[in-house]
Amino acid sequence: MNVKAAVCQLWRTYHQHNLPCFQTLRNVCASRRTCSANESDSGQPERTGKRSNFVPVASSKHDWIGPPDRLSNLRPIIYHIPENETPLERQLRHMRQETEDWNHQFWANQNLTFSKEKDEFIHMCLKAKGLNRRDENGRKRTLSSEEMAVFYKDFLDKNCTKHANYNKEWYRRNFTITLLMGRVALHRAWRRLTRRRSPVT
Repeated sequence: MNVKAAVCQLWRTYHQHNLPCFQTLRNVCASRRTCSANESDSGQPERTGKRSNFVPVASSKHDWIGPPDRLSNLRPIIYHIPENETPLERQLRHMRQETEDWNHQFWANQNLTFSKEKDEFIHMCLKAKGLNRRDENGRKRTLSSEEMAVFYKDFLDKNCTKHANYNKEWYRRNFTITLLMGRVALHRAWRRLTRRRSPVT
């Protein structure tokens, strides 16, 4: 399937209106490649993507970033817990971890829905043409970019409100994290400054 042609066609359709909804297509198209790679022969995505239980060594001083998740296509992060972590630093770490888990859950569910509905759409179109899922050589049949553009537009229209709410929550969480990071940076700077000024005992 020529995805580039489908995206160009959708851009011409959406550039005058519904632009915020169209912008989410970039995330959907990018992440659907992961779901397509995990499809079994039956065309259904494998629901085997689980978060890693990896735990860094105790001497680690940095955050650990893993490979992209099979379902959400996001890289999981294990945040470093510093010694003598202050309540403010703990609050920041928990907020970042909670946001990452929320983001992972949203895109894992969204990608599964996208893959399932896409498979159903292709099956319905092939059935209307009197064709099976596979050709005489056993290869999976595909639809043209013009036919798939109908599905992409319909999927965006149905999920426009969901994506808009996701964007609002994403900005709210990132704004909160940014404020916490600023407070942590100021607290650390003040702590270093007071240590320099304190008399040596």
